[in-house]
Amino acid sequence: MNIIQESLGQINHQPVFSFVLKNDLGLEVTVINYGCIITKIMTPNQNGQFENIVLGHDTLEEYREDSSFLGAIAGRVAGRIQGGSFELDGKTYTLAQNNYPNHLHGGINGFNKVVWEAEKLEDGVCFSYVSKDGEEGYPGNLAMKVTYRLTNENELCIQYEAQTDQKTPVTVTNHSYFNLSGDLRRDVLTHTLTLKSDKYLELDQGFIPTGHLADVKDTPFDFTSEGLIKTGTVSEHPQNVLVGNGYDHPFILNENHDKEIVLKDPESGRTLTIETDEPAVVVYSGNSLSAEGSFRGVPSRKYLGICLETQGFPDAIHQPHFPSVVLDKGQKYSSITKYKFGLMER
Repeated sequence: MNIIQESLGQINHQPVFSFVLKNDLGLEVTVINYGCIITKIMTPNQNGQFENIVLGHDTLEEYREDSSFLGAIAGRVAGRIQGGSFELDGKTYTLAQNNYPNHLHGGINGFNKVVWEAEKLEDGVCFSYVSKDGEEGYPGNLAMKVTYRLTNENELCIQYEAQTDQKTPVTVTNHSYFNLSGDLRRDVLTHTLTLKSDKYLELDQGFIPTGHLADVKDTPFDFTSEGLIKTGTVSEHPQNVLVGNGYDHPFILNENHDKEIVLKDPESGRTLTIETDEPAVVVYSGNSLSAEGSFRGVPSRKYLGICLETQGFPDAIHQPHFPSVVLDKGQKYSSITKYKFGLMER
């Protein structure tokens, strides 16, 4: 394993570095300690040509201005919290309403907008950050670690660990936008997705789960057999139309660590298989990507990337029948998501 560290400058007198992880097969993953952002993933297509398969920028300043959580760690709580507040043990906590009137992905200065401490490992990088009591409105001092490891089996492993000195909600995810076409040659509408999921969470007008677990059968949300991403973008199903013609929905996983999420691009031949500890994956088809700006010279547009956000159920803090995302003092939060990069059989 080869790891190259380079300086990118400073933010508030804190040094920012990039780390290029390269395995023996030539696959590369580049991460930075600002937001724990994955800036590039270089993988081969069926002809052996290495290209980048995630949306990203070339400069630190662009990431500082980014509002799409490109490649970043979202937290303390990934997803939306209704009304930007919650109650815990009889006390109400008020959060930033950065997706008015709701709270989204940890707030205005969530984990994606802070500089993390970085430690090089033999096979990756460990990022650490202490989120202070009251930061973005959350209770407790939360000691967070995010470790990226790359294997010679072309597998990127992300491990999340946290401990708190006070009860607090925690569920984090990586918010990379994947595009397996390579260097954004095409949008993701002709990508296919397979999910081991029989149910998804129905959303209200604010994209908050209603609490209803909807069956995927006979709907555009059925990816139990391989299906096109385009299906949801042209669908007249009210849930697809609601989120801007596409997907921005949590799917409940039937299984874990058994090829439960598979994304493919038939033209390039690239595949991405994701396995996780988490109970859900939010599939976001890039419906809200605007036509303004660009990604490394490629103009931004809808459906240019797809996020597969492994996490706890969004707004679980308000839904007693959802799996709890509350971490108590003395407990340890630990979760692993693995991304396996491969090629389709010909």
